[in-house]
Amino acid sequence: EVGILAKSYIDQGKLIPDDIMTHLMLNEIKGLDQYNWLLDGFPRTVAQAEALDKECHIDTVIDLDVPFETIKCRLTARWIHPASGRVYNLEFNPPKVQGTDDVTGEPLVQRDDDKPETVSKRLQAYDAQTKPVLEYYRKKGLLKSFSGTETNKIWPHIYAFLQTKLPDVSQKDAANPR
Repeated sequence: EVGILAKSYIDQGKLIPDDIMTHLMLNEIKGLDQYNWLLDGFPRTVAQAEALDKECHIDTVIDLDVPFETIKCRLTARWIHPASGRVYNLEFNPPKVQGTDDVTGEPLVQRDDDKPETVSKRLQAYDAQTKPVLEYYRKKGLLKSFSGTETNKIWPHIYAFLQTKLPDVSQKDAANPR
């Protein structure tokens, strides 16, 4: 039920409201205090960051500083095979035959949240809401930023930084980020 509600916001190019998102995330991370864990895309607002801080000790925040044009190009080039969930990208992982799934030959679709106008709206909303979050964590001395446009060029720097925080992370784990 909550997923359907969240999808309705995403399909409109809007971010999920703080109360819904915070409730979902805090429920997911309960009981993880004995583990090292990483959140991707949360918190996105200062209200979410403050709620997270009340429940958890945060020791590092990583900012991937990627130009919006790069993100927009990647997302709008993404097409999926709905039945299997296979994902194609017209730039770096295109289907063998344009518009069709490699395995079944069935048509590919572009998700509503990957359409150019929706991506632009979401990036604008993200920018407006996230800059204050970055400043919030910068003031706490927890923010580390990495800039670039390619995963294989940014990842070695992130990995080296994480080694200073989690020296027991194995090379095998690092080679297969989840």
